[in-house]
Amino acid sequence: MSQQFILETSGLQLRPFTEEDSQALFLLNSDPLVLQYTGDVPFKDVDEAAEFILRYDQYQKYGYGRWAVVDRESKAFLGWCGLKYSPEKNETDIGFRFHREFWGKGFATEAASGCLKYGFTELGLSRIVGRAQIGNISSHNVLKKIGMNQTGSFMEASVEWLLFEKFQ
Repeated sequence: MSQQFILETSGLQLRPFTEEDSQALFLLNSDPLVLQYTGDVPFKDVDEAAEFILRYDQYQKYGYGRWAVVDRESKAFLGWCGLKYSPEKNETDIGFRFHREFWGKGFATEAASGCLKYGFTELGLSRIVGRAQIGNISSHNVLKKIGMNQTGSFMEASVEWLLFEKFQ
């Protein structure tokens, strides 16, 4: 099957999710350490992950969304990264989630940097936000490395989150 990549970095390719990603996405969201700072719950099984992918409508609605991140050489699914539009807030946020074996290797920074550039240059966005729970130091570091500035904090479900922003 031919893959359509949205963007490529020196070592990564980002593309829309496909049903073939169901197993990898299920495994990603089954790791309690991966979900520790997300507020998300695991998929109950691979079928639920597949259903999520089939119902994921950000690409059709807004022309962008969260994308599968694959290694350019091995084509291994590393996790996801991308932009998400929230109509209720009228803003686009950047997010990322990787299998634990790929933590600390620069993949999140590389993918997020590519997504930020894509959002500003290809989509013409003027502002992108990032959110991370107060204890998620690794995500804070990624957001800072890609040039985002912490501009505030907020409480959600009794948890403190930090807000980061970058303007075009």
